[in-house]
Amino acid sequence: MIGDNLPSRQEVVDLYKTNGIGRMRIYYPDEEALQALRGSGIELIMDVAKETLQSLTDSNAATDWVNKYVTAYSQDVNFKYIAVGNEIHPNTNEAQYILSAMTNIQNAISSANLQIKVSTAIDSTFIAPPSYPPNDAVFTSDAEPYVKPIIDFLVRNEAPLLANVYPYFAYANDQQNSIPLAYALFTQQGNNDAGYQNLFDAMLDSIYAAVEKVGASNLQIVVSESGWPSEGGGTGASIDNAGTYNANLISHASGGSGTPKRPGGSIETYLFAMFDENQKQDAETERHFGLFRPDKSPKYQLSFN
Repeated sequence: MIGDNLPSRQEVVDLYKTNGIGRMRIYYPDEEALQALRGSGIELIMDVAKETLQSLTDSNAATDWVNKYVTAYSQDVNFKYIAVGNEIHPNTNEAQYILSAMTNIQNAISSANLQIKVSTAIDSTFIAPPSYPPNDAVFTSDAEPYVKPIIDFLVRNEAPLLANVYPYFAYANDQQNSIPLAYALFTQQGNNDAGYQNLFDAMLDSIYAAVEKVGASNLQIVVSESGWPSEGGGTGASIDNAGTYNANLISHASGGSGTPKRPGGSIETYLFAMFDENQKQDAETERHFGLFRPDKSPKYQLSFN
């Protein structure tokens, strides 16, 4: 949504339907988007805005938030998960609010008799380097005391952990040039010495290994973001690579093979992002993760079914 040239919320929902895209993530409760989603059947991850996290440590404020943004729409918007915090790192000011806010949001949802799971989204910086082989991975010494109570909460509530998994960044930031492009793009033939054919599975399994080591061997992980930039000057950022990565990710995630640590079954995965975002800050590549251009034309052909 971080652009000044994007289509209306209703046009976006229509574009989802036209392409058979059945799930969406929005990063704050955008009421225009919620109105457009009414009756669409699209499953929704809705984040709590970062600026709101502290206020939701008050249970009354959390109840008001759920009433305003969830209950009011729940008859005809298909909420799947509420994400309380996206990539909130352990040493940041917001970290102290996450578990309390998650608890209060979950209590408010339960009180409203809604079947919606509450979680939070982490990224791969929570895993201590080196995270290879994946079986040896652990949370960093900073992350473990922060994330363990959150994981305990998720296990109690039978909710998944959300994780943003980006082989692109691992590849682009690889100073030793030890990661082959084919391994990052799912095009490598054969397995490496740890039994992996692609970087996505290795990164996801390293999170599974870390989660197991804090006692949550049955916790499911949902990949709440993954993608590849089509331009912007970053290493490997090109239309060809972005199209290859996203097409192969869709095929792999839906193909039923799972990962070496979690074989069998599809991997619930969300592609970042629907559109290029011309007002995004940070590196130029950050503005070019869209699968579609702002005029709704696809950058490359993907089948979402």
